[in-house]
Amino acid sequence: MDNINAQNRDIKSFPNRNIKKSSKLDNVLYDVRGPVVEEAMRMENEGIKVLKLNIGNPAPFGFEAPEEVILDMRTQIRNGQGYSDSKGLFSARKAIMQYAQLKNIPDVTVNDIYTGNGVSELINLCMQALLDSGDEILIPSPDYPLWTATATLAGGKAVHYLCDESSDWYPDIDDIRKKITDKTKAIVIINPNNPTGALYSKDLLMQIADIARGYGLIIFSDEIYDRLVMDGEEHISIASLAPDVFCVTFSGLSKSHMIAGFRIGWMILSGNKSAAKDYIDGINMLSNMRLCSNVPAQSIVQTALGGYQSVKNYIIPGGRIYEQRECICNALSGIPGISYVKPKAAFYVFPKIDTKKYRINNDEQFALDFLRKKRILIVHGGGFNWQQPDHFRIVYLPRKEILESSMNQLADFLSGYSQF
Repeated sequence: MDNINAQNRDIKSFPNRNIKKSSKLDNVLYDVRGPVVEEAMRMENEGIKVLKLNIGNPAPFGFEAPEEVILDMRTQIRNGQGYSDSKGLFSARKAIMQYAQLKNIPDVTVNDIYTGNGVSELINLCMQALLDSGDEILIPSPDYPLWTATATLAGGKAVHYLCDESSDWYPDIDDIRKKITDKTKAIVIINPNNPTGALYSKDLLMQIADIARGYGLIIFSDEIYDRLVMDGEEHISIASLAPDVFCVTFSGLSKSHMIAGFRIGWMILSGNKSAAKDYIDGINMLSNMRLCSNVPAQSIVQTALGGYQSVKNYIIPGGRIYEQRECICNALSGIPGISYVKPKAAFYVFPKIDTKKYRINNDEQFALDFLRKKRILIVHGGGFNWQQPDHFRIVYLPRKEILESSMNQLADFLSGYSQF
């Protein structure tokens, strides 16, 4: 009984224990879910309804998973009582291998594929296997902040190369070259891009591949939105253009199949794998340490990738995502001092705000003030490692009438707003 009581004592009863945040976290920022989101949660706990234009999860906005995926999950659920091989179920990896072939990614075998609890887990695994103290990795600005956070947590240094808003948010090739040093290990691209919605051209991808080839860099390509491309455009995997460069390509079902909560993503190794043998050994070790990803979710991959792709109905004229993109762009066009580059993929837009007109010097404060005044949650540009206080991200997953109303609220808010 004494032992049980000791185990149940509150940690505060042990005054000699000084438990602190690890120093590794001191330089890790993840403001995309930081103070503004925490304030929104506080408001909700007080019974205040908040419109969340910050989350890329389709489910809360009425998007449903394909019926065949749900049916397959039901029939397969009993098979998920045990864990699988650390890389994942053979059936899932075979389906992903076939998908890689459709994307023209060369020389991919089942053993080159790893499933994960979403792409996020695999990104973290890759950074831990690659980076030692002082190693550098090139990451876009703006970025999806998980990349910067996991690289920093692994002991590396995230070096941000600029994406050029005046050139459809394409990476600035000259800036990439300027920022390569003898400590640079890899380059990250996010294509289609979050937060900008940009889709990269073949010519641009070939230029990036040439840089990686010339400097001996690994390419990490985050392609989770590759099936959410509009306007008749085509997504191209950079790995398909660089068969001699070691590439790690990430994708999954969370966005295209509207099942973010199922947590199923994957990564594909391709290119010059012999040159990356030691790194792959490290990935295998870390993969073995975490056993495997969610087995019931893995069981639906074959059905999801091989069946009818219902997401196509959303991204054509008349489809929800397409029409909501048109709606948000039209609404933003009517707000003085707001400009934007029309997104070609995903479901985000990254507008620019005239900070001189509205006297703004702190984008996080702008997002916080807008939240408190209008009960609408957006993400400030700094949450994506954008260095100027002049951008914010909007998710256009809500229905058109909600988007129109929210942008009217933004216009009203800005009409009398000033920070100094």
